[in-house]
Amino acid sequence: MAQPDHNASPENNVDRRTLLGAGLAGAAACVGAPALYRWMHPQANVFVARNQKYDGSLVATIRDGLTATGIDPKWLAGRRVLLKPNLVEPRRDRPQMTTNPAMIVAAAEVFRSWGASVTVGEAPGHVRDTEMALIESGVGEALADGGLEFADLNYQDVAWRANRGRRSPLRGFWFPKSVVEADLVVSMPKLKTHHWVGITCSMKNFYGVLPGIKYGWPKNVLHHAGIPQTVVDINATLPNTISIVDGIECMEGDGPILGTSKQMGLVLVGSSLASVDATAARIIGLDPLKVDYLRLAVRRMGPLRDAQIEQRGEAWQELATPFEILDKPHLQRLRIDELGPAVT
Repeated sequence: MAQPDHNASPENNVDRRTLLGAGLAGAAACVGAPALYRWMHPQANVFVARNQKYDGSLVATIRDGLTATGIDPKWLAGRRVLLKPNLVEPRRDRPQMTTNPAMIVAAAEVFRSWGASVTVGEAPGHVRDTEMALIESGVGEALADGGLEFADLNYQDVAWRANRGRRSPLRGFWFPKSVVEADLVVSMPKLKTHHWVGITCSMKNFYGVLPGIKYGWPKNVLHHAGIPQTVVDINATLPNTISIVDGIECMEGDGPILGTSKQMGLVLVGSSLASVDATAARIIGLDPLKVDYLRLAVRRMGPLRDAQIEQRGEAWQELATPFEILDKPHLQRLRIDELGPAVT
């Protein structure tokens, strides 16, 4: 398995992730129109599991999802993996807001069984007291029980990386050392609606790798530079990434904080974060081709069209359950048009 190229350009963002089986390696050597079409229209694999529970067989589900979407366990031996959950503003009485600890521990067990060293890291955007976030979410206790290290990304030493996405005016980003030193950064979001962009999932979750000591609480400098644009730029600039989505207990309505619980029992896995989020959007009744940050990410971070996403595990069509969203024009326009080409 080839060493990942961390200096690859955004246009080759898929190529530098050949270890994940989502690359276009060898396409340049092919000749003819069919090969050119495949290069211009890459495929992605997204795994979806149904009937999942936090006290169920999550280790087996996550392992199956990773291997089904092209993860090579041999490459992970001796590598550094950073698991990035969503701990935005945890409260014990609102478990639909943050990634469940059982998901984090199960993912860590899988990567450790493949010989990787695992750290869990987060930079909560609304909470300066990270210890409080760990306690309220239950993640701190779970990590202690599992012997897992936690990296407070809000306060770590940082390193500068030039913006490889170039969708926003930001010249680059400050990333904590646990991020820049990782061989693989795993987005572990909670599937939720979002009152500005419609859906928050794998890609938006990476706002939480940027340190509060540089970007504040909340990270308004990113908002002012454009949420869709900065979501894409952060993802384009990160090291190798994959996604494991907590879609068991979700949030609908006024997400990502004030919404209500929505039980779905799903786990989604994939190495193309844009394609994972496109599948999640379809499941909750939104057209990914209308979601701004996904449209900006297409062809750099994976396909959005259903025909270019190979479903592993369950077919999303059998799981689709429209989520409630706020009655706002900028959100209602994201709905899948029953007569339109939303899933082409």
